[in-house]
Amino acid sequence: MLVGFDGKRALKNYTGLGNYSRYVLQALVKYFPQNVYSVYSVNPPERALKSNLSSVIFKHLEGKKLAGLWRTFSIVDDLKRDGVEIYHGLSNEIPVGLSKSGIASIVTIHDLIFLRYPHFYRLIDRYIYYYKSKYACKNADHIIAISEQTKRDIIHYFKISEHKISVIYQNCDPAFQEKFTPESKEEIRRFYKLPAKFILNVGTIEPRKNLMLLAKALKTVSEEIHLVVVGKDTPYASKVRDYLQTNKLTHRIHFLKNVPLKDLPGIYQLADLFVFPSKFEGFGIPIIEALHSSVPVIAASGSCLEEAGGPDSLYINPADATELAKKILEILNDPTTKKRMIDKGLEYVNNFNDHAFAATLIDIYQKTIDHAKRRN
Repeated sequence: MLVGFDGKRALKNYTGLGNYSRYVLQALVKYFPQNVYSVYSVNPPERALKSNLSSVIFKHLEGKKLAGLWRTFSIVDDLKRDGVEIYHGLSNEIPVGLSKSGIASIVTIHDLIFLRYPHFYRLIDRYIYYYKSKYACKNADHIIAISEQTKRDIIHYFKISEHKISVIYQNCDPAFQEKFTPESKEEIRRFYKLPAKFILNVGTIEPRKNLMLLAKALKTVSEEIHLVVVGKDTPYASKVRDYLQTNKLTHRIHFLKNVPLKDLPGIYQLADLFVFPSKFEGFGIPIIEALHSSVPVIAASGSCLEEAGGPDSLYINPADATELAKKILEILNDPTTKKRMIDKGLEYVNNFNDHAFAATLIDIYQKTIDHAKRRN
């Protein structure tokens, strides 16, 4: 089987969409190396990525005029020339005209948050996201949704048949399944100047991620408990900092950015609690990372986070800081509750299996190719 992939996010994005793209490639190469995997991108891969995926073929068009439009409008000719049997758009889009090329197609839709919460996005971005996502859903042979919530949204907003959509849960990076030694953790603590007891939050600091709720909840939590936030700054972060300064909480919150993957699991494993109060997500990989790290989880209800956290994590209204503070104290003041959540969380997270993910993906690829051949 010769599979082509959109490589834009895999090469350039080091958050959700990029992590998913690399996860797909790593899982397929590891468990189904007999296939040929080609990644198409405007630019060449960085040396580290090419080394980690040494059996993957990387194809790029660096220096070509209007190369940015190539992946949307011109790539189909390259796919046909290379004999690609199925093309997987890893981040909400597929090339225009692919459905008429004879090449089978899959698209992964991560979320449709821009339709549920349009005020979080610029008008031009909403227009582009809407056009690309709707086109992909209508024209791809099959759709992969990363959660049941995303599947429901695809059906609701784009009127797509549920039979065209498969939900496949991904796992997090294997690095989060490796336990740090006590010495290694203390080295991480010293390097990042982490407090003795802290709540952890990971994710871009933007309104949808709802860090302000956690800042407000911290006011009623014991002074010895700090908050460590790992994520990229946005203008919203200034609003959070203003609130912290006004309420004399600045000394209890530690902002970290550009934390390398090799250190992030250690930070998780040092945390006493992971809180993810996001108003809406496509899935919630940081929750999976926390469960693998033996950290109890509190997340917001209302989207898909229950799918990621399972029945033994705790969930709160994303607008209720008082409820969040109560849940934080419930866990931190009760070692029995904390241990039960850790143990049950580790059991639940075993459902997210790399081999099962890859096997399901390959099965869908083959069925989609077979269907496309019958259609053509």
